[in-house]
Amino acid sequence: MPVPFLRNLTGTVRTRRANRQLGAVLAFVAGAVNAGGFLAVQQYTSHMTGIVSMIADEFVLGNFLMVFAGFCALIAFISGAATTAILINWARHRQMYSEYATSLALEAILLLLFGLLGANLESYVSVILPITVMVLCFIMGLQNAIVTKLSQAQIRTTHVTGLVTDLGIELGKLIYWNRRHKDGTSSLVRADRDKLGIHSLILSMFLVGGVVGAFGFKHMGFSATLPLAVVLLVMAAIPMFDDIAPHLPNLRILKPSMPVDADKTPEP
Repeated sequence: MPVPFLRNLTGTVRTRRANRQLGAVLAFVAGAVNAGGFLAVQQYTSHMTGIVSMIADEFVLGNFLMVFAGFCALIAFISGAATTAILINWARHRQMYSEYATSLALEAILLLLFGLLGANLESYVSVILPITVMVLCFIMGLQNAIVTKLSQAQIRTTHVTGLVTDLGIELGKLIYWNRRHKDGTSSLVRADRDKLGIHSLILSMFLVGGVVGAFGFKHMGFSATLPLAVVLLVMAAIPMFDDIAPHLPNLRILKPSMPVDADKTPEP
């Protein structure tokens, strides 16, 4: 992929186009990790609704070990989101190009750690399984916070409940029959076609990623995390390189510039 494309994809200056493109890729990664991770640990780790419900169920049933495990998963997800907020604000205050790329690189490293833990899962299942679940939850919290921050909460990639709800709302608006009232006035209901498009894209990429991830874990095992980690590292590389390059005087690089795009979404 060309350097300017990667710089715009994960760089500091955001556009709606770049947000859609990055959101689609990360939805694919989230779907793959969530579906593949289920085959590995028999638990979905991207949505906390099920985790919190499980905590309540197990508490009533008196299974306090599972309650503790559920709280650990919840805390891991929250910690992942908090880590993203810390990294983004730390980089923003230092005017770094890798404001979002640092979190993507961390996610890639953790995916490799997940693969390493999973490869030894059978040997030390009682110890490694809980750690593996927490790593997956941390990764999902980390990634969801990245997209939430850069898109100003317009895009989510690790769970699709809210996305499907918004999609249904816009479809309802799309098929609504507008007509004039008896007094001659009209109040037109119009669907947000841009929102309809992005939600459809994210949902499709999450589904495709889930199929690819499940297939990969079934036939390749935990090594299926390797290509996902590589994709994230490639996307994060250019902004991180832009931060390092000024400290390497003998290295000539393409100077980062603000992307020219009429479809801009300013980042507060």
